[in-house]
Amino acid sequence: MFSWDDSPDLNITPLVDVMLVLMAILMITAPTITFQEKIELPQGSKQTQATQTKHLTIRMDRKRKIYLNNDTYTLDTFADDFVNQSATLNKASEVYIRADAQLQYKDVIYLLKSVKAAGFVKVSLITS
Repeated sequence: MFSWDDSPDLNITPLVDVMLVLMAILMITAPTITFQEKIELPQGSKQTQATQTKHLTIRMDRKRKIYLNNDTYTLDTFADDFVNQSATLNKASEVYIRADAQLQYKDVIYLLKSVKAAGFVKVSLITS
């Protein structure tokens, strides 16, 4: 016979199983749900155009002559001459160095260090 004083056993295993399955389904489907809200973007100015930054190209041939625009320098005097000429140039512009493959490593690095010492930070070596 049934007595009201007995404490019944609760079997919560099926409940936990169902909840875990629902949680797994939620975890899989939640990232794929997207919500789009309509927003109004501000009108941009169509009068100004983006300007491309100017770059400077420095070339050095195998005789260690350095060419910058229409000027020619020797490796010995380039550092001083470039510092004097760079006062009129934009330091934020990119500098590309093209050096002959037959040059010694130390000559190319000296050219690179000279350009960096003049205040340019965007200096790249160009290879072919």
